Amino acid sequence: MSSGVQIKPKTAVQKSKASSPLPCSPEPATKPQPKPSDKLNPKTIDPFGTPSRTPSAFAAIYAKGGIPCRLVHGSVKHRLKWECLPETVPFDPLLVTLAEGLRETKHPYTFVSKEGFKELLMVEGAAEKTIPLLPRLVPVLKAALAHSDDEVFERGLDALVQLSAVVGLSLNDHLKHLLTNLSRRLMDKKFKEKITVALQKLEQYGGKHINSRELFLGTSVHPCGSLLMIFAWNILLSLRGSSCSLSG
Repeated sequence: MSSGVQIKPKTAVQKSKASSPLPCSPEPATKPQPKPSDKLNPKTIDPFGTPSRTPSAFAAIYAKGGIPCRLVHGSVKHRLKWECLPETVPFDPLLVTLAEGLRETKHPYTFVSKEGFKELLMVEGAAEKTIPLLPRLVPVLKAALAHSDDEVFERGLDALVQLSAVVGLSLNDHLKHLLTNLSRRLMDKKFKEKITVALQKLEQYGGKHINSRELFLGTSVHPCGSLLMIFAWNILLSLRGSSCSLSG
């Protein structure tokens, strides 16, 4: 006996509607607006992004764990955490690698290279470990001082002063290779005072032996200025094709 209620079979259209998910409404592609905080944050490497070019030697070494320290973010300031005591780390080649990292322009490479270089030079016995590396360190610092990026130049200048404080007289023979790059920035108001202070410190750490004939060839002593400063100014004048001298 059949019931009075009849169930109508679903049509093909109804079955299709019941089994298929609702289509997603297309959203217009909008370009994300920059946040105000973006101006306060340094350039940071995106570990998930597609690299636009081959990574630098320092970035590649850092990615492979070749730098035995890592950045630790703090609420007030950042710091480095060493995987082992810096006193036990071989300076060769780590100090040279950190010096090469001074030319980096993205975080965390900028911080790791700058702080790592400074902290490594602060360990006991740093002078004896650093002096043999000067022939390899000086060209690297020269490249940082010649860099077009202002922050790279500043890191190179700071590193040069730190190096001079550690190795003292041993740097004197290499200064003539570095002062040309410093002299190029002397006319820049942003760096004139900083370079002046740096030259004074280089002369202080280098002692009286810094007044060597080969370094100051053709430069007279001016009673009102640093010898290194006069030498740097004379380099600048010679680069501009001028025959005059500040000591005249």
